[in-house]
Amino acid sequence: MQLAMIGLGRMGGNMVRRLVQGGHELIVYDSSAEEIKSHVGTGAKGAKDVADVARQLAPRRVVWIMVPASAVEGTIEQLTPHLARGDIAIDGGNSNFRDSVRRAEALKKRGIEFVDVGTSGGIWGLTLGYCLMIGASPAAFQHCEPIFRTLAPADGYAHVGPSGAGHYVKMVHNGIEYGLLEAYAEGYEILHASQDFKLQLGKIAKLWNHGSVVRSWLNELAERAFSRDDQLAAIRGYVDDSGEGRWTVEEAIRLDVPAPVITLSLLARLRSRQQESFGAKVIAALRNEFGGHAVQTK
Repeated sequence: MQLAMIGLGRMGGNMVRRLVQGGHELIVYDSSAEEIKSHVGTGAKGAKDVADVARQLAPRRVVWIMVPASAVEGTIEQLTPHLARGDIAIDGGNSNFRDSVRRAEALKKRGIEFVDVGTSGGIWGLTLGYCLMIGASPAAFQHCEPIFRTLAPADGYAHVGPSGAGHYVKMVHNGIEYGLLEAYAEGYEILHASQDFKLQLGKIAKLWNHGSVVRSWLNELAERAFSRDDQLAAIRGYVDDSGEGRWTVEEAIRLDVPAPVITLSLLARLRSRQQESFGAKVIAALRNEFGGHAVQTK
């Protein structure tokens, strides 16, 4: 079927490739002319701006927006005047679910359907497919299902509820991801710090991927990373976050649901960004004051 993709970064670009390979007709647009050109060479049709995206689409238009959460609002504002009743706007990025609910209500007043698709799969989605968590009306979901079927592996997409539900489920998905990553990180750090044994982390990761209860795709990626550098010497221990972990913790607090693992994994990411922790300095100073414990000085 025909659709447009706005945003040709690591995720959007690979999704275009997978859709073209699946026989869909793609109109593509990005702020980078080079990105547009690269996809035109693989079978997509380029657009010069957002208005041109809409012009090239036949009714009922379907436009997939795959841009950072901070850019979604502006993109929708640019796109909306060029859409008509019955058209469908899809946000496949990591937007806050409350924004998705609000955007759906605003577009509904103009007769435009809004579909939010929580998308997981990262850079591997091109070859393995994407896990799609979809919030939409039943009619919009049904109309767009051929797109989801192409992008996802078998059983890799689901209509989880009305608009906003897709990003809600993806938010919690990413909160769980934070906890899993932190558990692996702590375990491998203990192994790395061992004073009794000189352990090969890549070898252990490979072992754990065969029959162990902690085997997983994430641990397969750990094995892959350690195979290149067993000590990860070239990587700085700075961990960013794109918002979903924070939103999951906020939602847990709002619902009075205890979520200590996800909460602490978020705080661990914040700690990773400090060159030196002032809080740790305070603890060291207080231990010295009340117990005479030694303080390390610069």
